[in-house]
Amino acid sequence: MSTELDRLRDQALADIESTSSLASLDEHRVTLLGKKGAVTSQLKQLGSMAPDERREQGALINAVKSEIADAIAARKSALEAEALQQKLAEESVDVTLPGRGRRPGASHPITQTRERIERLFVHNGFEIVHGPEIEDDYHNFEALNVPADHPARAMQDTFYVDGARLLLRTHTSPVQIRTMEERQPPIRIIAPGRVYRCDSDRTHSPMFHQIEALYVAERVSFAELRAELQSFLEAFFETDLKLRFRPSYFPFTEPSAEVDIDGRSLGTGSGWMEVLGCGMVHPRVLEAAGIDGERYTGYAIGMGVERLAMLRYGVTDLRQFYENDLRFLTQFV
Repeated sequence: MSTELDRLRDQALADIESTSSLASLDEHRVTLLGKKGAVTSQLKQLGSMAPDERREQGALINAVKSEIADAIAARKSALEAEALQQKLAEESVDVTLPGRGRRPGASHPITQTRERIERLFVHNGFEIVHGPEIEDDYHNFEALNVPADHPARAMQDTFYVDGARLLLRTHTSPVQIRTMEERQPPIRIIAPGRVYRCDSDRTHSPMFHQIEALYVAERVSFAELRAELQSFLEAFFETDLKLRFRPSYFPFTEPSAEVDIDGRSLGTGSGWMEVLGCGMVHPRVLEAAGIDGERYTGYAIGMGVERLAMLRYGVTDLRQFYENDLRFLTQFV
């Protein structure tokens, strides 16, 4: 029996050493040491032997069993180490390789346009001020010469949030009123921000951005207003421009004008294009803010940021700015 046991041990150790996977190794363990395994079968034969022979053979079989179990454990450790090394090699990162690279982020084109407008006005001596987006009726309408029964209120499609008292501001002009209430001239400010109106199509949005400029001091004239706009628009579009001032009506300015630029100056070949509104501050607006209209005059300018962005970048549909399509937005990086 010892000769057979020696052959079993030698074959088992050879098979274990040549095993190349953990799954095969486990199959050898079951074949050799399982309930029906070859070594277990040797142990079962001890019952038919004499006591002295059983003791001697039992010791030999248990020694072979321990040797095989140790060999399986050692091979398992070796295979696990090899698997770990292979995994580390496959997942290793060569830090000397060049990076994959990431496309740089950028501000939204509307933000870029707003910041450009702000820089140009600040360069000309204007201060940036802000005000609340939820406004009261007085600062949004009454103080701007638009009383409750004024027909001009039909021009404003307003989002009211608290009956007729609070509303989402329809323009940033209330910031001008609040500033004039707090300060005395000279006042030279711009008021950028979001505004809201019930309007939505390819050239209008329920929420959009405005920047309004205000200059109040002694002897401010329409000629200064025209010079300011000529300087600003040529700097914004980076070209010489022809401007046209068309008489218009705004309750808070008198006289009032719409400003057009010659599209041929921008290479569009589309003739005159409206870009903004402006005018001399109405005396009643100065009076409502506590400023002496006999001593001071001023001009106000109002422009839509989206409108200027569309002209600058050649965009024909305002809604593209808000669809978050990266194919569109990455053009402005």
